[in-house]
Amino acid sequence: MTSPEVKAAARAAAFARRKVAFATRNASDSRLLGEVLQDHSGKALAGYMPMRTEIDCLPAMAAHRGSVGVPVILGPARPLVFHRWHENARMVPGDFGALIPESADAVDPDVLIVPLLAFDRRGFRLGYGGGFYDRTLEKLRARKSILAIGFAYEVQEMDEVPIEPTDQPLDLIVTEREVFAPSGRLR
Repeated sequence: MTSPEVKAAARAAAFARRKVAFATRNASDSRLLGEVLQDHSGKALAGYMPMRTEIDCLPAMAAHRGSVGVPVILGPARPLVFHRWHENARMVPGDFGALIPESADAVDPDVLIVPLLAFDRRGFRLGYGGGFYDRTLEKLRARKSILAIGFAYEVQEMDEVPIEPTDQPLDLIVTEREVFAPSGRLR
């Protein structure tokens, strides 16, 4: 088991690296994500509303052919649910400051874009510590096949993310410059 201090230090370092990347972001950062999603046209997709210095997945989400949802937090220690999103959706503040659709039209995703602070080549991610995505992926994977895509700036990679038994691995990782599966580079 990883100590809370180790994860806290890893999070602080990851926030700092992401902040630097965010300062030099550009409009093409989601190009590779959009290309990956083309292979999943027609499938239900869930992305996220970027907060703070997260890499922006909205252009790829807006271009997706199929239903698109964003996460809604129902409460502590609960899996996320996803409500339908589109570019003109009326959004309201949700928990933790994330915007959520005013309409609660549910989306059951087949493809999930996962935000993160850091990732490693094994496919593990370091999140914010609430466990929402781990619980959500565990629940979804228990009943169907799901593709979990971590989306991040390349500088968010670290040698080895500190993990715990409840951490769910990602199936793909997409940065602004590369796409790879934990087993090796794809593009």
